[in-house]
Amino acid sequence: MSNTEPDPPERVCAGTEAAGTEILTPREVPLGGPRAMTVHRTLPQRARSLIGPWCFVDHFGPDDVAATGGMNVPRHPHTGLATVTLLFAGKVEHTDSTGFANTVRPAEVNLMIAGSGISHSEFSNPATRILHGVQLWYALPESERFGQPGSQHHVAEAVELPGGQVWTYLGECAGLRSPVETRVEALAAQIHVEPGEQVRFDVDPEYELGLLVDQGAAQLSASGGVASAGGDATAVTSRELAYVPPGSDQLTIAAGDEAVRAVLIGGPPLGEQIVMWWNFVARSHDEVIAFRRAWQAEIGHPDAEAAGTEARGTELPAAAAGMDFGPFPAGTPDPLPAPRLPNARLRPRS
Repeated sequence: MSNTEPDPPERVCAGTEAAGTEILTPREVPLGGPRAMTVHRTLPQRARSLIGPWCFVDHFGPDDVAATGGMNVPRHPHTGLATVTLLFAGKVEHTDSTGFANTVRPAEVNLMIAGSGISHSEFSNPATRILHGVQLWYALPESERFGQPGSQHHVAEAVELPGGQVWTYLGECAGLRSPVETRVEALAAQIHVEPGEQVRFDVDPEYELGLLVDQGAAQLSASGGVASAGGDATAVTSRELAYVPPGSDQLTIAAGDEAVRAVLIGGPPLGEQIVMWWNFVARSHDEVIAFRRAWQAEIGHPDAEAAGTEARGTELPAAAAGMDFGPFPAGTPDPLPAPRLPNARLRPRS
């Protein structure tokens, strides 16, 4: 999915310490015109911009495709990150510049690693009536961000636990390790808790964790506390993202009268400062300008050189020499041009 805000802010993202569990509330972001799909974005935001390597969390639906058109995102670029698409309902057609194309369904995961540069498109399958899911991005560390692009698809199996089920998409959760190669330690799993029940499983104490609740109201306890007793549980309602700092070795998630469906993400703190703008993850304002200019030039857009403040004189990083966003099948819709850059030069914050 592209960040289709008309004037996307440029953000410096770095890890933020916390003493305990935090609740992050979403903001609504319309993806296009007045009838377009609206997503609920919990990362990045001012209070917290990273959870492990994860830097972007969009939650969408249940969306009536007949009313909004569903997902309609023509070819667009990414650099320095990986995208993850998870669905609860509907189907999405994915095509990218590595030659990979497939249909994403519920209980499946598409991982696309942009590396030095990739472009892709995403469209709701014509048979889809309701579209519902999440899209997540994680930042690639310095050692991996200019690597080869690539895509993978995995059909997850449900692990039965007392009180519910877990589907492990990336990393390891509830005793099951995903075969997907992520190039960085990253966890993504789907949790289902039956009404009035709770699930409990071990987690890596070195990980930052995030629990995004899709359905129901969860009670979340870390480090093995029973969520239904003891007074240490945190309430997490639908569309909220709970952040759990490193140090926990077990999570307990309890449901009330309604079943809980949630997505768990996590990983070790990234330990690097990144700059995010539009669909690019960079390390500086100048890199963002260079990535934007490379994309505009590749698609033949006339403002490839008119890239905003201090555009001229910026060059691609040496490791990205010869960067391109790859070939794409003929006859596809026109690619998305990049928005204009902000007029102010972003300077990193401490």
